[in-house]
Amino acid sequence: MTDRITITKPDDWHLHVRDGAMLKASLPFTAKHFGRAIVMPNLLPPVLKVKDGEAYRDRVIAALPEGSTFKPLMTCYLTDDTDPDEIETGFREGVFTAVKMYPANATTNSAHGVTDFQKIRRVLARMEKIGMSFLMHGEEADPAIDVFDREAVFIERRLEPMTRDFPGLRMVLEHLSSREGVQFVRDHAPQMGGTITPYHLMLTRTDWLGYGNRPYMYCMPVIKRREDRDALRKAATSGASCYFLGTDSAPHPVTRKLNVVGAAGLFNSPVAIESYAQVFAEENALDKLEAFASLNGPKHYRLPPNAETITLERQTWTAPEDIRVDGEERALVHRGGEKISWKVTAH
Repeated sequence: MTDRITITKPDDWHLHVRDGAMLKASLPFTAKHFGRAIVMPNLLPPVLKVKDGEAYRDRVIAALPEGSTFKPLMTCYLTDDTDPDEIETGFREGVFTAVKMYPANATTNSAHGVTDFQKIRRVLARMEKIGMSFLMHGEEADPAIDVFDREAVFIERRLEPMTRDFPGLRMVLEHLSSREGVQFVRDHAPQMGGTITPYHLMLTRTDWLGYGNRPYMYCMPVIKRREDRDALRKAATSGASCYFLGTDSAPHPVTRKLNVVGAAGLFNSPVAIESYAQVFAEENALDKLEAFASLNGPKHYRLPPNAETITLERQTWTAPEDIRVDGEERALVHRGGEKISWKVTAH
C-alpha cells in the first residue's frame, strides 16, 4: 500500500472564487496547492469585455497571499451578443485563456447566458480559427427536461452538432456528471476534454437526498446515480488524457446555501486535492493521479506542466467546517468536520 506520493504541482481547470470579501477568503486555499486555475466569469455583473477580464485578474492577483506564485487564467462569459473581435483581442493580448458558455438560467449567475445557439456560431468559428478553448456548462435548461437528464440531453441537442460543425474547436465539457458525458468525451477526444469534480467522484443522489435533504450537497449539474459516479471514477483513474481535474469549487454565504431556494455549488478547495487522492487510493490508481491532476489539463490547453511538485501522505486530519468571510458571514466547506485520510505535507 502506497502511503506517500509526490506529483507535479496540479492545476484547477474549473474554479469559482467570486469577488470582494469572498474572493479574499476563498482564493488562498487554491493558491496553496495549485499552480494555475481557470477562473469562472459568472460574477454580477459578468466578465464580458477585455477590460472586465483585466480588472478581475487584477483583483484576483491582489487577493493572493504574499509570495504566492499562483497564476489565474481568465475566461470570458459568452452571451448571445458577444463580439468575436472582442474575444480575439482578449485572447491575443493574453487576457482570456478561454470562453465560458452557460445556457441561460442553467445555474448560478447564468441569467446572461446563451438563449439562442445560432447566435454564437460566429464566435465559435472565430475561436476555432485562432485556437481558443470553448468551455461549457453542459446542461439543457429547458424546464420540461428532468434535472437528472439535462447533461445527456445537452450532449444530444447541442454538443454533438457543435463537434461536427466546428471540428477544429478545442472544447471542454465541464464538471462531468453522467455516464453519457464520460462516454462522449472519450469518443470525441482529443478535440473534447472533460473536467471532473471531487464530489461527483464521491457522492450519489442517495447521499444527498436519501437520509434527509442535505442542501450543502446541492450543485449543478446535480449528483446522480451510483452508476454515474462509478463511471466517473473509472474515467478519472483510467489515465486517459481527455479527463482532468476541475474542482468547480463554488463558495456561497451560508444564508444563500441553506436558503428556501438554495444556491448551487460546493466549496471544496480546502479539501480538493486530498479528496482526489483518497478516490485514487480507493481505486488502487494512485499512479494515475499525476496525469489526471497535473498533466492532462496542460496538454489539452497546450500549456507546459508546472515545474514544482507537491507531496501527499496518508495522514488523517479534520477538515474545517466553514471559513469566515467578512464579519459574521461564513461559507460552508465541503466535507467540513470530516476526517480526511490524505494530507499535503510538502510543496
